[in-house]
Amino acid sequence: MTPTDRDDPFVEEVMSHAPQLWSAALRMTHNRSDAEDLLQETFLKAWRASHTFERGTNLRAWLFRIMTNTFINKWNAAKRRPIETDIEDVEDLYLYRRLGTLNPAALDASAEDQMLALFTADEVKSALEELPETFRLPVLLADVDGFSYKEIAEMLDVPVGTVMSRLHRGRKAMQKRLYDYATTRGLVDTSVDGGEGGDP
Repeated sequence: MTPTDRDDPFVEEVMSHAPQLWSAALRMTHNRSDAEDLLQETFLKAWRASHTFERGTNLRAWLFRIMTNTFINKWNAAKRRPIETDIEDVEDLYLYRRLGTLNPAALDASAEDQMLALFTADEVKSALEELPETFRLPVLLADVDGFSYKEIAEMLDVPVGTVMSRLHRGRKAMQKRLYDYATTRGLVDTSVDGGEGGDP
C-alpha cells in the first residue's frame, strides 16, 4: 500500500476495522500465521473490490463477508472437518438441564448466558473451536461478532433459515461439549442424569 493509498478515506475507514478483523481471523484459523495471511488477503481483495462497495452501507459487514468467503474457499476447503452426525440428537438446553447450580425454573432468555458464565473463557473457547466449521462460523459471526441472521446469510451465501438452523445446532453442540467440563467440576445435577438408571 503506497503513502497515497493510506490517505484514501476508504482505506482509512477499512483500517479502522483492522482490530476486529484480526480477532476474527485468529478465531477462524486458530493460529497467527494463517490469521495474518487471511487478514492480508482480505485487505487486498477489499482494495481491489473497493469500486463495488456502496458508500453508506455497512462496511464492517462487507469486510467480514470478504474474510469469511476467503476463509471458506481457501483455508476451510483445505482443512475441512467432517460434520458430526450426532449434533441432531442433542436436546435443547442439554447442559442447562444438568447443572445443579442453576434454578431449573428459570428457563428464560437468559438461561444460556447464565450457563456460559459458569465456565472459564478457555473452556468456552475450546468448546467453540471443536465445532465443525459448518456450525462454528455462524456461531462466531452471531455470538462473538454480533451480526444479524440476514448479514450472516449474505456472508455465507445461504438462506436465513439455514443460518438459524446451524446456529441452533451449533449452540446445542457447544452445550454438549461443555458438559464434560461441568462433570469434572461437579456442576452436574446428578439427580437429572440418574434418570437412566430408574427413578431415585
